[in-house]
Amino acid sequence: MSVFMQKLGLNQTLQQKLSPQQIQFIKLLQIPTAELESRIEEELEINPALEEGKEDYSSEESQSESEYDQEEGEGDGDNYNDDELSVEDYIRDDDISGYKMVGDGPSEDEDKEMPIASGSTLADSLISQLGFLKLDERQTNIGKQLIGSIDSDGYIRRELEQIVDDLAFGQNIETNAEEIEKILFRIQQFDPAGIGARSLQECLILQLERKDDTDPAVEVALKIVEENFEEFTKKHYDKIQKRLDIDDDLMKQAIHLITKLNPKPGGGAVDDVKTQYIIPDFILVNNHGKLELSLNSRNAPELRISRSYTEMFDTYDKSAKKDKKLKEAVSFVKQKLDAAKWFIDAIKQRQLTLMRTMEAIVKYQYDFFLEGDEAKLKPMILKDIATEINMDISTVSRVANSKSVQTEFGIYPLKYFFSEGISTESGEDVSSREVKHILKEIIDAEDKRKPCSDEKLEKLLKERGYPIARRTVAKYREQLNIPVARLRKEL
Repeated sequence: MSVFMQKLGLNQTLQQKLSPQQIQFIKLLQIPTAELESRIEEELEINPALEEGKEDYSSEESQSESEYDQEEGEGDGDNYNDDELSVEDYIRDDDISGYKMVGDGPSEDEDKEMPIASGSTLADSLISQLGFLKLDERQTNIGKQLIGSIDSDGYIRRELEQIVDDLAFGQNIETNAEEIEKILFRIQQFDPAGIGARSLQECLILQLERKDDTDPAVEVALKIVEENFEEFTKKHYDKIQKRLDIDDDLMKQAIHLITKLNPKPGGGAVDDVKTQYIIPDFILVNNHGKLELSLNSRNAPELRISRSYTEMFDTYDKSAKKDKKLKEAVSFVKQKLDAAKWFIDAIKQRQLTLMRTMEAIVKYQYDFFLEGDEAKLKPMILKDIATEINMDISTVSRVANSKSVQTEFGIYPLKYFFSEGISTESGEDVSSREVKHILKEIIDAEDKRKPCSDEKLEKLLKERGYPIARRTVAKYREQLNIPVARLRKEL
């Protein structure tokens, strides 16, 4: 007979659990603008107490702001479970009903200028970006006509004079080719790069103009496409090289750059095929040296508590409360009203969190956003922004990993602006992105017959004032997708 010994022990652990509301809020915070509308439509379907539209009620008792804590460990996140609840809790006269905030986009009169982020076709994306230009109604209609004239591969093949006629007959707008072309030039700055071109040559030029103009290869590539396009299409590279008086290496780099461009920026898809395009969550405009940030908020309907449900709750609340079935009905209605009220507040909290995070990033990287010069990006980690806005690092991480901002220099994911800091020999803090840029310059300029080892690259960086360990050099090289020295060797 065997004897089993059982050990009993006391193990104390501290666990932090998230409430269902906190989990829902985290999911709301993570989704990008393009997906928010479908999430709200889903909520509208499952909760009849939630409706689209502005709140048209008024209340003598103004509700206090939502006490919902979105951070892990910053509250119980369950503020709507009080047994005693009056109908006034659901009749709001503040902006929570429409989840709009101060500084959250335009007023009612200006609302037409905000982008709609509900679609995922090329035309939807371009219409959304058109809203960022803040054009007047006439210019907007011209812009929409131009976007409607763009083929599935991204080109405008209709003559501008024909578009003049289209506008005159279809929309009673008298214009000319010159005015249309001015608006077209602005549309050609939209993403994807090369959109709205009238020829392959113009398409390639538009893409090259967005690249680093300090790179000699970019400068040569532009000259090839602008001044020697016919020779390029016939592959008369020797003629081009002689005319531009450049060496073999620079010629190869320029040709490689051109061949990597996208000849069909629209993707070539047919109209009924949906393609996902980046829809920015923020728009940043440089207004005469002053940066103005706004949140893309027209991607979701305005929300309010259902009038019929509030009236139903009021009726139940005043009735006899001993009836079991009536109690169950009251409980059901209250549950739906709680959920609707929480969702409206969560949408508002989401937008406040987004704006606070982005405002802190703009403040931190102000010099970059003014000029778009990558060299002016400062070292910035999640903790820097979290400390600035007094929020948890995980919250900033969720915002940074799933959101993007449209600037005058293109659309950037927020995580692009985060990088580690490295101290130079002079004691100055520089971004790891700047060091990678220098590293790439060194490798691009090396003798490909004798490429530099990581040890050699370490020494060259130290000579430039960047004291970085060899293992860090190897890490940055790998992040740049640059192979080791032996694989870079050429004849």
